[in-house]
Amino acid sequence: MTAIDAHTSSLPNDDIVSLGAVALSHAIHARDVSCVEVMNAYLAQIDRMNPLVNAIVAMQDRDMLVKLAAERDAQLSRGESLGSLHGFPQAPKDILPVAGMITTKGSPIYANEITQNDAIVFERMRRAGALFVGRTNSPEFGLGGHTYNPVYGTTLNAFDQSRSAGGSSGGAAVSVALRMLPCADGSDMMGSLRTPAAFNNVFGFRTSPGCVPYAPGDDVFFQQFSVVGPIARTIPDLGLLLSVQAGFDARAPLSRRNDRPTEFANALERDMRGKRIGWLGDMNGRLPTDAGLMDTYESSLRHFETIGCIVEAAHVDFDLDRLWNAWLDLRSHTFAGTNAPLYRDDAKRKLLKPEAIWEVERGLKLSGEDVSRAVRDRSAWYQAVNALFARFDYLVMPSAQVFPFDTGLDWPHAIGGRAMDTYHRWMETVVPATMASLPALSVPAGFSADGLPAGLQIIGPAQGDLGVLRLGLAYDRASGFSKTRSPLLG
Repeated sequence: MTAIDAHTSSLPNDDIVSLGAVALSHAIHARDVSCVEVMNAYLAQIDRMNPLVNAIVAMQDRDMLVKLAAERDAQLSRGESLGSLHGFPQAPKDILPVAGMITTKGSPIYANEITQNDAIVFERMRRAGALFVGRTNSPEFGLGGHTYNPVYGTTLNAFDQSRSAGGSSGGAAVSVALRMLPCADGSDMMGSLRTPAAFNNVFGFRTSPGCVPYAPGDDVFFQQFSVVGPIARTIPDLGLLLSVQAGFDARAPLSRRNDRPTEFANALERDMRGKRIGWLGDMNGRLPTDAGLMDTYESSLRHFETIGCIVEAAHVDFDLDRLWNAWLDLRSHTFAGTNAPLYRDDAKRKLLKPEAIWEVERGLKLSGEDVSRAVRDRSAWYQAVNALFARFDYLVMPSAQVFPFDTGLDWPHAIGGRAMDTYHRWMETVVPATMASLPALSVPAGFSADGLPAGLQIIGPAQGDLGVLRLGLAYDRASGFSKTRSPLLG
């Protein structure tokens, strides 16, 4: 038996994995718990929970992980801390590259591809002391708000295994909800942080473009839809991870040099009395919702009033068909530009899911004039939304139009009797913040009669990431929804 094997934990495994990320970082640095104890506790929790939900994939060698944790302990013994994530088990989302790990993007095309470099966000997490235990599951190419793919299968909801985990950061959200990770990274183009957060009663933060560098990549200028951000069980935990992820990097020239990332971890307490909240609701009937869902949302608004905010109905004076069509064209153009070579290869095209083929074919049909018009429409949408911030400090709207749906569905084909004409129309509620490049935080908003989670988006003005987190913290303390644990945890 090695010294590592002989070590006896000072805290039970359940106590370790129940610690929030902030508390865990403090406990590690105070030497109240060792990095080896933390690693063993999380590996045991993964053994217990992951077979039920399939959230973490491509697990790394256990002996290697424990040895790496022992090295983290040795560093602390020498008075050396790598940062706030020192000794943290993490599992990067299986979309962006991680050096030395398989990055499948949920596609059989890349099922055996070991990537050679870290995305900047993962480079920063490593540098802050994180240890990568595996990857979190994602749908193929991150397309769609339901986490399933032909490589690793389907990730199941943390509160009801018959329901979808959301997507595309579904594996990350479920891993956090079930205490398999203390916090997790995710990415968001069309709600990929927000939908799974809502479906699993955790927090997911779509950061402003440039807050967290999205690179390296073939395009570091045009692509401004996809962003990286954190998922966590509390706002302080969210801020801790974001403080590591955020900040300027010259490899991503549109990232923000003026950020002070430590603010995300240390400056969240604020009095919210008098803040004006604009409730966008279902956008004047534009967004169909599941029965009972709007009642859940409207009930949750009272918690903003509890903390002293003023909540009023809001309306954006804009043609929402124009917004949706601009979104379709810009998304298809972006996806086709990246993935058309796969489509043109007969063997690889056979491995693409129908939604990927649909996006590429739409994108290839677009003219330069089509794309230019969509860019102008997006710009006009931003100006229309920005005008609301003359009246309101924040906007609030649903994170999802449905409660978590049956996991056997590819996507909801109808909501409230209204047919969904694309594979992602059921997620239209997340498009406004994406198209306006605004920070949007999904916060727990309550539950259906049968215990399914719901989430609200708190949307801030341009580059108002810190303020959104501050409001989210005050709201969470008033509502208490995030304290509800999954029944799977016992």
